[in-house]
Amino acid sequence: MNIARVHPGTVVGGPLAKRIALAASILGSSIVFLDSTVVNVALPAIQDDLGGGLATQQWVVDAYLLTLGSLILVGGSLADIFGERRIFTLGVAGFGVASVLCALAPTSNALIVFRGLQGIAGALLTPSSLAVIAQLFEGDERGAAIGTWTAWSGISAVAGPIVGGWLVDVSSWRVIFLINVPLVLVTIALILMSVPPREAARHVKVDVLGGVLGALALGTTVFAFIEQPRLGWGSPAIWGSLVAGVILFAVFLIHERRSSHPMLPLRLFKRRNFSVTNIETVAVYAGLSTLSFFLVIFLQQIVGWSALQSGLSLLPVTIVMFLFSGRVGRLSERVGPRLFMGLGPLIAAAGLVPLAWATTDLNYWVDLFPGIMLFSIGLTMTVAPLTTTVLSDAGRDDAGIASGINNAVARVAGLLGIAVVGLAVAGSGNELTEHGYQMSMGITAALVAAGGVIGLAGIRNQRQAGQKSGTVSTSA
Repeated sequence: MNIARVHPGTVVGGPLAKRIALAASILGSSIVFLDSTVVNVALPAIQDDLGGGLATQQWVVDAYLLTLGSLILVGGSLADIFGERRIFTLGVAGFGVASVLCALAPTSNALIVFRGLQGIAGALLTPSSLAVIAQLFEGDERGAAIGTWTAWSGISAVAGPIVGGWLVDVSSWRVIFLINVPLVLVTIALILMSVPPREAARHVKVDVLGGVLGALALGTTVFAFIEQPRLGWGSPAIWGSLVAGVILFAVFLIHERRSSHPMLPLRLFKRRNFSVTNIETVAVYAGLSTLSFFLVIFLQQIVGWSALQSGLSLLPVTIVMFLFSGRVGRLSERVGPRLFMGLGPLIAAAGLVPLAWATTDLNYWVDLFPGIMLFSIGLTMTVAPLTTTVLSDAGRDDAGIASGINNAVARVAGLLGIAVVGLAVAGSGNELTEHGYQMSMGITAALVAAGGVIGLAGIRNQRQAGQKSGTVSTSA
């Protein structure tokens, strides 16, 4: 890495600098993952305060995922061009400002707009946080660091409903956004201490047009899925949006193929593991998002649990990922990711099946806990090897954009998962019903299981030498 200068107060080199940089990377990305799910448990309270039905609840979540998913590729490119430190700091600071705006939102429409601004900031900081790890760590050490990053990022995503549930019960839904402010300040301080700056690669251009085309393609498609229950398939706004989404996506791919500086380098998809891993990411992360979204709404609005009780339902996922993700990351670096990425989602899907049988007369320890525990084990087996495989197959030179692509795929998967499953299960009056919840869990289990099949069929274990060198290795 080409270091241009070192600012006063920066901790340069050595294990201490790496630990501080890893802490900054984890804390920064955790804020993004936390806000991907923390709002789910607050949706009923937001609806009571600002109005709206299931469609409004979907938009509060999907506005964030839309800008995050569609612009995270631009964020990865910016990290490669201007340096991880600069883009990471800018994204974290912007996220803090947007969080304050969300807390002050006077209407549901304003909240949706501010959530979109949060997603833009998240698109800057997420790929740069992972690129910091890819630049500073190598070999088994990098696998362990990514495993730790994955564990804490996953924990923050799953802990979101717990933290949010407690805050909503004891105060207000607005507080869930204000808690980001101190986390943002600490993260910026850690970045400035430990992440060295580097020269900007000024010969590379930012693919602004590609970012706009991607956002429009996703936005029009998601609009059609979310608003269809209200407007109907016969509405020109619905079928017109779907047609526009398909056309815009096709134009986006053509532009990316011809662009000299694409935000989505299609050449990376010629690498088998990179392509297969991203396809598996679609299935697994779509299922993860639909699980957390529909489960907490079901437990609050239909079963009658408090926000904290519904948030605590997913606590086993947090505990299991915290205890074992780092170890799984190390082990997958040594023996290869195929077994983990194949069996992990299948185990997770098996855990989701009993959740689809839950009714309003449920007992947590009998009806939910066994399935959630099995899901936790499967998810922990999957996530760290998945992230490591993406970076290993892309190589160090493409670390920023590779992490951006995989994060974009994960966020877009969650975005489309909530929109499409919401379309399938929306009840009368645009509200979730018990039958709709059961259907959503069945679809979620099928999605996650499909990810396991994809992993077993497509992933190839890479040679150890390639992994340790940090370069692209030959598939074995």
